[in-house]
Amino acid sequence: MDIFKLISDVGFPIAGAIASGLFVFTTLAFILKGVTKSVKGLKGIIMGLDNRVQTMNNDLVKIDTLMSYALNVKPNIDRLAANEGKEDARRD
Repeated sequence: MDIFKLISDVGFPIAGAIASGLFVFTTLAFILKGVTKSVKGLKGIIMGLDNRVQTMNNDLVKIDTLMSYALNVKPNIDRLAANEGKEDARRD
């Protein structure tokens, strides 16, 4: 058998260390495979929630703009520009 040949060639302590290293490696690979699947699933959920938040934010900006127009009030330009995460680039 190959195991007995390995033990006779390198000695029992080294063969035991190799066997325990393989055990630790396979155990970590199994655990990380499960964690990777969970992380990918959570990433998909978070991206879906982020899309919903962006949609809601865009809808609120649209409602704010329509209400400003209906009430004949100047809309808050800083808040509208902040919707996209940047400062207002216009030079009014």
